[in-house]
Amino acid sequence: MPEVLKAPLVVEFPFTRSLGPVQSAFLTGLREGVVLGVRTGDGRTLVPPVEYDPVTAEEIRDLVEVAPTGTVTTWAWNHAPRRGQPLTTPFAWVLVRLDGADTALLHALDAPGPDAVHTGMRVRVRWATDRTGAITDIACFEPYDGDPPQPSGHTGEFEDPVTGIVAAARLDYTYSPGRAQTAYINALAGRRTVGERCPSCRKVYVPPRGACPTCGVATSEQVEVGPRGTVTTFCIVNIKAAHTANLDIEVPYVYAHIALDGAGLALHGRIGGIPYDEVRMGLRVEPVWTEGARYPDHYRPTGEPDADYDTYKELL
Repeated sequence: MPEVLKAPLVVEFPFTRSLGPVQSAFLTGLREGVVLGVRTGDGRTLVPPVEYDPVTAEEIRDLVEVAPTGTVTTWAWNHAPRRGQPLTTPFAWVLVRLDGADTALLHALDAPGPDAVHTGMRVRVRWATDRTGAITDIACFEPYDGDPPQPSGHTGEFEDPVTGIVAAARLDYTYSPGRAQTAYINALAGRRTVGERCPSCRKVYVPPRGACPTCGVATSEQVEVGPRGTVTTFCIVNIKAAHTANLDIEVPYVYAHIALDGAGLALHGRIGGIPYDEVRMGLRVEPVWTEGARYPDHYRPTGEPDADYDTYKELL
């Protein structure tokens, strides 16, 4: 049996959000080297601040400054920091209850090793050199045995407050397509499209899934389909893909579901070689391969008459 494929994959995108008055004050305060919490109706001070009391759901806006020093309430050692984490050398994740606060803040503690960390140890904020109004303005915490500094009494009023942030969301993982899709991908390298037939309903699934999603039985009989097919449905894309070399396509363009001849369901592909506003249901298309590619770059019209609706209506 051929080796099952696997590959590292990354899903990454910027997440943009606006800030309410409480979070705006908190992040602006970090930019200015001030840690702010919010006081609840019963006198507790929450850090990081929230806009609603987690116990009573009451709206809370009373901002109060707390000290940049505090006490570790619990911790865990991180022996292998990952990309994007606060420190590049091993460190401790800690919950720190800052002096003047009633809740703990999660961040990194720079320590020489796990033996140097313990619950109850005193720490202080190490501020980042360049601060922009983000939680990363706290570079990390560091051990501290001095007295808490006196708060300045800041009330959360700042010039040029931070009103929004952009946070990068990223997921790194290893993907394995399994036996059936490995065979499908290997066949594509030879410019062949191979699916698998369900032994019960006789549908040919492309790409194959290793089992029929309708009948719930395993599939193993390989069937070559296409290469030509029929556009069943499509959409016009008007948003350009950013910073993606293999999607550097001028908008608008069309992505379609294409039922390859002999297949029991449609696959996804880009339509080229025709103006976007001439793409239509029933259009007959064929794959276009670029040199060295492992899969079709796009599909183009074959010049055949459009397929009759009844021949693909079950594949919509």
